[in-house]
Amino acid sequence: MSKRDELTTALKEALKSKDQIAMSTIRLITAALKDRDIAARGKGNAEGVSESEILSLMQSMIKQRQESAKTYADAGRPELAEREEAEIKVIERFLPAQLDEGAVGEAIEKIIADVGAESIKDMGKVMAELKTQYAGQIDMAKAGSVVKEKLAA
Repeated sequence: MSKRDELTTALKEALKSKDQIAMSTIRLITAALKDRDIAARGKGNAEGVSESEILSLMQSMIKQRQESAKTYADAGRPELAEREEAEIKVIERFLPAQLDEGAVGEAIEKIIADVGAESIKDMGKVMAELKTQYAGQIDMAKAGSVVKEKLAA
């Protein structure tokens, strides 16, 4: 089942169960997805964005909510921080399981070997391949520092 189908099914279930947070969060995801689809069509991609792009979209939505939750908590607004955390849980339902640090390190080493990366100049190639193969499974910000560390050694 594609991510689009999963989102449609989950929205129907949220509507039936009257789960307000799930409904609004899934609608936000689908709206962002439609925006990306429109942009992709403008560039000649009639099908819209790919599954890996959908996963990276959701990953960035989680990151935005984590930052907002921290800001709300620091500002003494725990109810808003809790709402952001609840939205994160809804979005995470659609992502594949996150790889642990050991698996991330192994994946990075494998990709470095596959693309023949030798120096920090090859970091872009490695990151592009990571995004393609492990979209939604790895926090790319953390992976970037690991890649930089391994290529600098």
